[in-house]
Amino acid sequence: MDIREFAMEFFSLQGKNAIVTGGNTGLGQAFALALAKGGASVLVSSIIDDGGATAALIEAEGVRYEFLETDITAPGAPRQVVDACVERLGSLDILINSAGICPLAQVLDFGRSQWDATVAVNLTAAFEMSYEAAQRMVPQRAGKIINICSVFSYLGGQWSPAYAATKHGLAGLTKAYCDELAQYNVQVNGIAPGYYATEITRQTRSDPETNKRVLEHIPTGRWGEPLDLMGAVVFLASRASDYVNGHVLLVDGGYLVR
Repeated sequence: MDIREFAMEFFSLQGKNAIVTGGNTGLGQAFALALAKGGASVLVSSIIDDGGATAALIEAEGVRYEFLETDITAPGAPRQVVDACVERLGSLDILINSAGICPLAQVLDFGRSQWDATVAVNLTAAFEMSYEAAQRMVPQRAGKIINICSVFSYLGGQWSPAYAATKHGLAGLTKAYCDELAQYNVQVNGIAPGYYATEITRQTRSDPETNKRVLEHIPTGRWGEPLDLMGAVVFLASRASDYVNGHVLLVDGGYLVR
């Protein structure tokens, strides 16, 4: 390819159709809106019906929004979500595995029920969604799968052994799927957010001592905002990243360098 062919249109998602799991709240909503701003129509799968708030954001960008209220850990749910995207929007070009939970407890109090629930949402559902998406993307010889990992894909993570374990596993799944799907022009990458000011971190931010400890570890000196992640997801969902594969992109304000 001649470098003179490069254009900003490489970042466009015009005409693409995407699924975002957990896309009605927090970072998931930011991912969904970023895709819409890039030109993609979006199907959000979530257990939360936000009363049309996300729909209003997406549709204001002149693209289609579809919602499927579903528990993606339920048997058969991932296939239903993928089928719904294809039936309602016409294709599946982008999958964002964003749904996640993070129960907190000291390791001696963190039991099997908390472990099983976290693995089901954070890892098994992402695997099943990726599996179903691949069934559509391989025949069309095109697709983008983006797994929302974490800085805890690299760290131990006090108070949440299951979260750290599942995010390590999700980074591994990203690499394993890349290794097989790259030959079909399907790119599989991850995004690893650091500490973000969302509902899932409210407890941490509300404790002055813990909040201070986190901020002192971030070279940028602030908690991340959902806006900080929107460029990364557009890049990895677009043609501009066609030769980026099996990579987990840290968007952490420099947390891991300190």
